Amino acid sequence: MSVYKPFTTADLIVTPFEVNKSFSFKGEDFINSNIGIEKYIGTNIQDALWVSGSNNTGQLILNNQQLVYNSIKQLYYSNYLLSPSGSPASTASFTPTPFIPDFETAISRNVLTGKGNTTNYYNYLSSTININRTFPTESNAKIGVISIPSNLFGEYLKPGSFTINTKSGSIIDDTEGNLLYNSLEYSASKVHVGNIIYEHGMSIIISKSMGSYGDEFFNIFNSSSFLTCSFQSNITIFESQYKCTARPDEFLFSQNPSIISGSNSCPKNITSTLYNFATGSYFTPYVTTVGLYNNNKELVAVGKLAQPLDMSDTTDTTILINLDL
Repeated sequence: MSVYKPFTTADLIVTPFEVNKSFSFKGEDFINSNIGIEKYIGTNIQDALWVSGSNNTGQLILNNQQLVYNSIKQLYYSNYLLSPSGSPASTASFTPTPFIPDFETAISRNVLTGKGNTTNYYNYLSSTININRTFPTESNAKIGVISIPSNLFGEYLKPGSFTINTKSGSIIDDTEGNLLYNSLEYSASKVHVGNIIYEHGMSIIISKSMGSYGDEFFNIFNSSSFLTCSFQSNITIFESQYKCTARPDEFLFSQNPSIISGSNSCPKNITSTLYNFATGSYFTPYVTTVGLYNNNKELVAVGKLAQPLDMSDTTDTTILINLDL
């Protein structure tokens, strides 16, 4: 028989599974451009006059604090400005009017009452349970933003893995998109201070929510001193499992040259040069290596067994090969 045996559809199983990797950056590591983690301060600046290049924030790419504030507000809080658990949907209706023969006059007297707009943005909720999207809208309100690049967090930040540590306390995520502050010095325990958007690698810290500690934290936040950020990335790997099955009448001849006696290995005389132990009906070879080939019979992968496997001449022999891609 041929040395090659094709796979059937049932011989291949592709299984996805998720893997994680831990990262931790401390102090001045935040300003290392090779890492790519960026920190911004967003401020609700309400001055009518726009001055280009003013109120800069960011250490790798400079941005205007007002633009940072407005971007975060629109992307993640537009449906929660009236209430942390969700702004009520707006409704509108026409006021009833008496019958008027003139159609155009009737249309002009139908007055729209109530708000015509409604919540129409997707704000990337991590959970529909215990939603808390508190966002400050007063003048000069400040927010802190840590932006982690996708080449670090993969598909999304692993829920429950994000932590910010300072000399006075720590901020952790609760696996549902909320950031909670704990501090013995300030007698704080699981105080909600912001939100984390796992699929974007964005953590948003609200200054007002931190109370008396807010000013001190934002000073540390700006300088990166005594600040440690830890998280875990998440990425999906696809494992391909190939089932290599040899029936009792297949692959029972060894290709190991040690079974040939002398130097005569010419194909016409190879039977006469086999050692006696290899010619008996009880002889079965051992498998040490399995090769995977493409349609052009080109070797693309090699699987090595931990120990030689005796081929059976009475039952099927199955070897499973797993490839993680």
